Formats: sequence, structure tokens, C-alpha cells
Amino acid sequence: MKDHTITWHAHTIETAPEKSKEILAATKKSMGMIPNMHAYMAENPAMIGSYIHGYNLFRNIAGFNAIEQEVIFLSISVANGCEYCVAAHSMVADQMSKVPVEITDAIRGGKSIPDTKLGALSTFTQKLVNKRGRVTQEEISEVLKAGYTNSHILGIITAVGVKTISNYMNEIIQTPVDEAFQHRAWSVE
Repeated sequence: MKDHTITWHAHTIETAPEKSKEILAATKKSMGMIPNMHAYMAENPAMIGSYIHGYNLFRNIAGFNAIEQEVIFLSISVANGCEYCVAAHSMVADQMSKVPVEITDAIRGGKSIPDTKLGALSTFTQKLVNKRGRVTQEEISEVLKAGYTNSHILGIITAVGVKTISNYMNEIIQTPVDEAFQHRAWSVE
């Protein structure tokens, strides 16, 4: 009987499929490292290409500031139970996007966020994920009342698509959390 145990391979620029090499090189140039998640995604050029493209579009043109972006990404990752992405986005939120730690800790701990607008954003985002898009008109109205627009709702859906790619892959592969993110490690309880 043949063994069907799957071994996942974390790629380097040198070992990646040809169409993933350029993406990994750009990642290393911009981040100074290739995160484990990207190293595993590189196995499939469509995956890493789709992820990076969608991620950059969300970051650059979805209409959210840096703090709101991290609230969205962190809320999605918590809702999906992705330990890798929660650690990574917690570090990015704290160190790069300057999200107050009490906000990231509230999202990570499933507690109320001490900012009404960001609380509405996180709550809506998690409901969108948990209900697989089947939010009510009342739930949509709540995020609109908090100051967001129809365009923002579509931007949140974009982020859900991007994070679903990474969250699901990290869960399947059990991607090890990079040393750079270890101080913000998180686990599903």
C-alpha cells in the first residue's frame, strides 16, 4: 500500500517554481525576509500571485487607513482561527500600522473594542466571515451607521477573499509562525 503522507515544502527563491520566483524576490526586497507563509504559497504560482495581488489592491485602493486594514485582517484571521495570520497581523498592527495594543488584544481575545467605529468594523467583519456572507440588512446598517460606505463593505469582502486564501492554506499546512512574529503568538482556545 502506497504512503500518501503529504510533505509540504517551504520554497526559497532558488527552489520555487519559475513563476513564483519573481514574487518571492519582490517579497524579500520589500520585507527583508520571505515569511514562511509566502515560502509555502510559492508551491503554486496562482495561489501566491492571487494572494499578493489581492493583498496589495486591498492595501492600496480599498479605502481603509492602515489601522482599519489591520482591524479587518486581524478580525478575519481570528474568525477563521488562523494562528499564523493572527500572530503576523498583530505584529504588523503593533509595529507598522500603530494600532493601539488594547485594540489588537480585544480582537484577539474576543472582547469589545474600546473604539466605537473600529468596534463596528471588527464586528461586521467577523459576522461576514462567520455567516459566510449571509449578513442581515440590520448588520449592514450598523457598519454604515458607524461611518463606513457601500464601497467599504465591498472592500471588506475583498479582504475576506484574500485572508481566506492565507488562512486556509496556513491551517492545512500548519505553517510555522516566523520568529519575527513569535512575540505575538496566538492560539485558538
